[in-house]
Amino acid sequence: MRIICSEDFDHNFSKLPKNIQRFFEIQKERFVNNWRDSRLHIKKVYSLEYAFSFRITRQYRVLFYFQDMTTVIFFDIDHRKDIYKHL
Repeated sequence: MRIICSEDFDHNFSKLPKNIQRFFEIQKERFVNNWRDSRLHIKKVYSLEYAFSFRITRQYRVLFYFQDMTTVIFFDIDHRKDIYKHL
């Protein structure tokens, strides 16, 4: 699975606490190995037609969508209380 991170994602990622960045790397590896891994808690984002989210921790989420069968776009990462406000 190929992952592309948007500029917004990179910008928000750089502002996250270091421990959350480390947790993200663990979850990203799980995502690459099996995007349906239950530890990711993937959910459909109903306000955006093709978007999904997965959990980094109980408080932080990543928003993504599939560009095609082998490519995923990570387009946002933030605290769960803030991430859906950007939509």
